Amino acid sequence: MESRIEAPALDAVTSERATSVRWRIFGVVFLITLINLVDRISLSIAMPTIAKEYALSPAMQGLILSSFFWSYALLQIPGGWLIDRYGPRKIIAGATVLWGIFQTLMGAAGGGLSMLFLRVGLGGAEAPLFPAGSKLNALWLSKKERGRGAVLMDAGSPLGAAIGGLAISNLILAFGSWRMAFVVAGIATIAAGWLAWRYLRDDPAKHPFVNGAELARIRDGAAPVAASVIAEEPLPLRSTIAMCVGRMSWAMIFFGLITWGPSYLTQARGLSLSQIGAATFFIFFSGALGSLSGGFLCDALCTHGFSRGKVVKSMIALSGVTTLAVFAALPTIQSPVSAVAVLCAASFLLMWGSLYWSLPSLLATPGRVGLLGACMNCAGSVGGISIPLITGFILQRTGSFDTVLHFYSACALVYIFGSIAIDLRRTR
Repeated sequence: MESRIEAPALDAVTSERATSVRWRIFGVVFLITLINLVDRISLSIAMPTIAKEYALSPAMQGLILSSFFWSYALLQIPGGWLIDRYGPRKIIAGATVLWGIFQTLMGAAGGGLSMLFLRVGLGGAEAPLFPAGSKLNALWLSKKERGRGAVLMDAGSPLGAAIGGLAISNLILAFGSWRMAFVVAGIATIAAGWLAWRYLRDDPAKHPFVNGAELARIRDGAAPVAASVIAEEPLPLRSTIAMCVGRMSWAMIFFGLITWGPSYLTQARGLSLSQIGAATFFIFFSGALGSLSGGFLCDALCTHGFSRGKVVKSMIALSGVTTLAVFAALPTIQSPVSAVAVLCAASFLLMWGSLYWSLPSLLATPGRVGLLGACMNCAGSVGGISIPLITGFILQRTGSFDTVLHFYSACALVYIFGSIAIDLRRTR
């Protein structure tokens, strides 16, 4: 049977105005990643209230905040295999509904232990989302557009943290209960899973609203590659290791802000619950803007002839250097307003790390993109597991956030060197 692009005459296809379904696809993915982080940060926002209610120690708080990443990391590789086997549409829709159920059940948690188990379930359900988004990047976008696709997916993370901080804190204040905040967030997540099933497709040629001109733009003249050939090509070992080290270090900084940022603003800066919501919004909204600007800037520079490898690595290195400097300087800043402003600037450039999600489709063949994305996200999950525990341990021993901030600076240094070691001289 002839494909959709071969059916009409070539001149008819090229004269047709291309649809923009691919960007609406990534609009849906953006929305789901936004909701993903709202659900993920909700416990961090509520933790000061929950810790008082259940008399939780800093170490126990760190254990609960870390528990999300136990199953999240464990299921990355199986999730990547499932994505390559069954396609991202089924995995994204099913995972979103499942984690919405766990988020709703958080409202019925009876103590620290039950909360820990529900967070494990939430982490397992959320595990396949970002590798599936990376797979959609390879399926729906040409190589010229993958920088923008990567950040449209990942920008939902800081924006979700921003909106989540504001929304959850206000829901707690409005209902006078952190439990209702979890229930409302969970129901919204289940609705997003239904939307994903309705609109996403694994094959652009099978989407009812994609025309021939857009399909030609997506393919960008690429010739089909036999599935048997794709499956036999190994992952690039050096770049995979370097990418995982860099992503893990980046994730330790980002998830350190997600999990312990609200407690830092409360304990070290003396902010109230409503002030925490506002400060969290501005910090992570800055990150969302940074993520989007980074992707568009990267694609623009590459369009003007710069090497994609050099552009990506230079932007990531700059984000790491800035982050290192900010966390090293934060203990010397006395004003809470100035501290939040500096964190906003750091978050803006830190989120240039969203360009990491363009790497799997550049380094791996299409049949391996889901697996490579899962390996990278697994490494980030290891960072997510360790940073709440390390932060809680440091606070338990020192009673101060200054040492924590210096540790985050060290993470930024590893992030820089790991990213520079990725070999992008020959990309796909």
